[in-house]
Amino acid sequence: MELFNVYPLFDIEIEKGVNCRTYDKQGIEYLDLYGGHAVISIGHSHPFYVQKISQQAEKLVFYSNSIVNKLQEELAQKLGKLSGYDDYSLFLVNSGAEANENALKLASFHNGRTKVIAFEKSFHGRTSAAVHVTDNPKINAAINDGFEVDFLPLNDIDAVRQSLSKGDVCAVIIEGIQGVGGIRIPEIDFLKALSDECKMHDTILILDEVQSGYGRSGRFFAHQYADIRPDMITIAKGMGNGFPIGGVLISPKFEARYGLLGTTFGGSHLACVAAIAVLDVLKADHLIENAGKTGEYIMDELRKIPGIKEVRGKGLMIGIEFDQPVSEIRKRLLYEKKIFTGVSGNNIIRLLPPLCLTKADAAIFIQKFKELL
Repeated sequence: MELFNVYPLFDIEIEKGVNCRTYDKQGIEYLDLYGGHAVISIGHSHPFYVQKISQQAEKLVFYSNSIVNKLQEELAQKLGKLSGYDDYSLFLVNSGAEANENALKLASFHNGRTKVIAFEKSFHGRTSAAVHVTDNPKINAAINDGFEVDFLPLNDIDAVRQSLSKGDVCAVIIEGIQGVGGIRIPEIDFLKALSDECKMHDTILILDEVQSGYGRSGRFFAHQYADIRPDMITIAKGMGNGFPIGGVLISPKFEARYGLLGTTFGGSHLACVAAIAVLDVLKADHLIENAGKTGEYIMDELRKIPGIKEVRGKGLMIGIEFDQPVSEIRKRLLYEKKIFTGVSGNNIIRLLPPLCLTKADAAIFIQKFKELL
């Protein structure tokens, strides 16, 4: 059997990683500024994380939500405290797409509606109830089956008001920072007005922080720059530092009851141990603060380089836009300069490094990027 060939792959076989560096089977070192789509939050092979995972694996216990799991309770308490959402509840799943599915389902249960507002260039997963925007309307219709989705321009509050005025919108779902869509940032005034409008129309506001959360923006959640409190927040990616786990933070306005939501693998012992270790390291190593400072340094230095159309982002979620396609730039960064990066669309280099990236390593990237350009 062969793999279903839907991913373009680089001819590099990575064998190990340490902090922000990875090594291939020939021992060649690469600076990792992408972290596997932002899943590596505290760095590769962090010793505390490895120790906790190994200790739990030796116990050979899997059970998820079918028995009392004290690790789930510990995770919820630590996450609430570090994120500033102590009064919210946590529902554990396996991925960002599953988190968004459950958030939309819970929103629909709450008000009985099935229409959803999302925003152009947004990405909320690839499964049936999650909202995903592509350039192909047939694919959109298939993926978003079950919810009628109204895609509106980002930061256009008048368009939102017009849609909400019909009284049939179940939920508005918006990313703290658009990742796949090109590191596009909702304006603070827009988020504040959006929150107010949703409350006025009994429409559930869902903040998708799957990629922009867990300290990546320099705050625990990117939406916290706007000082709003959404009805639900979806999380995944950096939550487990590479171990599959996701979750939904749920406002006290929702009442839990048996059978309301369900998951097979969500909240397993291993997943919880991974997520708890990440929170402990984020706090002990001050990685959220580091993300803010190091990201600001990178963006300041990039803006000095001629030939770049625009640099945008917050913390260590950065987009570098050019007037031309960036595929060759990305390949040369990888094969000539030994630096992993990502892309958004055709014209944007995307940086999502581990939050432990140092200013010294950031300076190495800046220097090599200048040489290449």
